[in-house]
Formats: sequence, structure tokens, C-alpha cells
Amino acid sequence: MAKKRADFMLGGHAVGAGSRKTIHLPVSVMADHTPVTLSAHVIHGAKDGPTFFVSAGVHGDEVIGVEIVRRLLQFDGLNRLRGTLIVVPIVNTYGFLMRSRYLPDRRDLNRSFPGTSKGSLASRLAHIFLEEVVAPCDYGIDLHSAAIHRTNLPQIRVSDNSPATLELAHVFGPPVILTSPLRDGSLRQCAREKGVEVLLYEAGEGLRFDEMAVRAGVAGILRVLRHLNMVAAKGIAKPREKAVLCSGSKWVRAPAGGLIRIFKADGDVVRSGDVLALVSDPFGQTEAEVIAPSNGVIIGRAVLPVVNEGDAIFHVAAVKSNQQAEEAVEGLALQLEQDPLFDEDEII
Repeated sequence: MAKKRADFMLGGHAVGAGSRKTIHLPVSVMADHTPVTLSAHVIHGAKDGPTFFVSAGVHGDEVIGVEIVRRLLQFDGLNRLRGTLIVVPIVNTYGFLMRSRYLPDRRDLNRSFPGTSKGSLASRLAHIFLEEVVAPCDYGIDLHSAAIHRTNLPQIRVSDNSPATLELAHVFGPPVILTSPLRDGSLRQCAREKGVEVLLYEAGEGLRFDEMAVRAGVAGILRVLRHLNMVAAKGIAKPREKAVLCSGSKWVRAPAGGLIRIFKADGDVVRSGDVLALVSDPFGQTEAEVIAPSNGVIIGRAVLPVVNEGDAIFHVAAVKSNQQAEEAVEGLALQLEQDPLFDEDEII
């Protein structure tokens, strides 16, 4: 008879093998005496496997990740999970309630890791999340979106010196994989120091839902879980196109202030010299062109029609082949539209 797996411990709470439980980790008490917790849903499989976390809402205004997590937890295959899955829908409860990227102390949580138990509010929350949720894991996916008034094409960001995360990024199957350096104080940096490989998913706009960004996120997470043999392959389609690997990117900024008319959308492949937008003054007397500085794919852009000189308008990632980039973006978008797994009647 096979030996039963030991209980999984989180914050002093035990989760038995073959069961699931939501655990509330105390963080602080607000000024009106309302307790604040870091809530994590733990699925502890009956069979051995990796320990994996999925987190959203590190920035409180990035709500797309919360919806991705909600749909992920409805996936029936998680009831037969191998290994352990820790899901945190909202890391930054304060920002989420205030519809703000930041915490009440005006700090960015994703620049506050590893944190300490006696530091600022951001530092304390970072410490709890890193030590209780991230450190016990082998892998993780952290879900993000663009800030308010901007939107991002679904993309995975990885460091350029990690073959393991690059492999998982391709398994995830986004249109674009962008290599980016680890930033001081970021979750990715501190997780790496603890031996935890983390993918960062970026998609959509702050304080807004984007159906395709949500579908891409759910599909990608399930592909990674399948690749790690944590869930069965049934119903989880592999990406039909290979993601475009981009080693660098650049923001194109407004040459003048005024009202902007945008001609290119996120996901569009552009060529050096293409006119991406026009900025006009309110009287229509002057116009300034926003020009693509090089070949690439637009992985992010502004959505607000009012701009100041120097505002970041288009985020363009360099590509080796415009044709490959077009095929990847179009093919993966078509797959998301056609995939029956994500029919709303089935998954919600």
C-alpha cells in the first residue's frame, strides 16, 4: 500500500493530501480595526509532484490576474492534481480595495522584496508572501497587467540567463517572450535567490478586463501544469505557433503634447519608419508623427487620447523576423478564439 503524502503546512495550518483549503494569513489591522489577511487557496494532491504557486494582484489595480485565478480554480482537473498548488488571487489587498497600484505607504510591493517582519507595511507584506507562499515552491507564475491608461499584449517575461524559465515560457505559449533583467527588490529576483523559478505574465490594462488576455493566461498556466505532470493533458491544447523571443524593447514617446490618434494596436507588427500615430493640438493647427524607430511588434501602448510631450505611447519589442511575429500573434489569437476549453458555459 502506497504511503500517504504528508500534510502541507502553510502559516501553521495543515492541508491533508487529496484535499484543498483556503488559508488566511494575518498581515495587519487597518486604522478602523479591520483585520487584513493574505488569503491563499491550497490544493494538496494525493500524489507527489512539484509545489507551484500562482499569484495575482501584487499591484492592486491589476485586476486581470484575479479573474485568471478565478477561472483557473474552476478547472476540474485540479481535483486530481499531482503535487501542490498555492493560489493567491490578491496579494496587495490594500491596493485592490483602493484601486491603486501601491500600498497605503505609497510603496510598490514589487520593489519591496525580500522585506522584513519589522519594516514598512510594504516590507512586512513582501516578507510574509515570500516566506510563506513563494519559498516552499519549486515554480511560480506571477500575473500582471499594464498600468492604468495602458494595455499590454499577452507576454511572458523571463531573465536572459535561465534556460529553465525560458523552457516554461515556451510551454506557456504566449505570442511574445521578452527577456528582461531582474530588478532589485522584485519578486522574480528574490524568488530566484531562493531557488524558485518564476514566470511573469503581462497582459491587458489596469482596472479593466480583457477576455483574450484572460483566456491566454488560463490556457498558459494549464499548459505549464501539464508540462510538469501536475494535471492530466486531456482538454489542454498545445500552442499552435511558437512564441516570438524578443531580446530587447523600447518605448516610443510622444514628440509633442495634445490629442493622439493611434493607427496601430497591440500585437501589430511594424517596420522602421511606420507612422504609428499622430499628435495634434486642440485647434488642429499642428500635427506631429509618432514614428516606429525599428522593426518590431507592439507589446504595449497607451489608450488615453490625451498625451503630454515625452509620454510613453508604444512599447515596441525587437524581432528577428516580422513574418514570424505576425504568424505567432495571429495564430495564437485564433487558437484562443476557437479553443472549446474556454467556452464560458463550461468553465464558469
